[in-house]
Amino acid sequence: MKKGIHPESYRPVAFKDMSNDDMFISRSTVATKETIDIDGVTYPLVKLEISNTSHPFYTGKSKLVDTAGRVDKFMSRYKDRASKAKK
Repeated sequence: MKKGIHPESYRPVAFKDMSNDDMFISRSTVATKETIDIDGVTYPLVKLEISNTSHPFYTGKSKLVDTAGRVDKFMSRYKDRASKAKK
């Protein structure tokens, strides 16, 4: 690791997933204005929109996307252009 390029001010910070209220504590240098008390200790708070506890890739709960309908709609819209290009 190169010397002098990494910050020295790592401290415990609480990260809160706002979609499911899950929290975890990690060391970070992020600057925050909000704090939260966890087990009698005050931590800086970073609010997250999504984390590993709410992301569909990690939870296995994904939304079904109608790709076949989109492809059919695209093909019906532009099929005339494709046949003209072949000629």
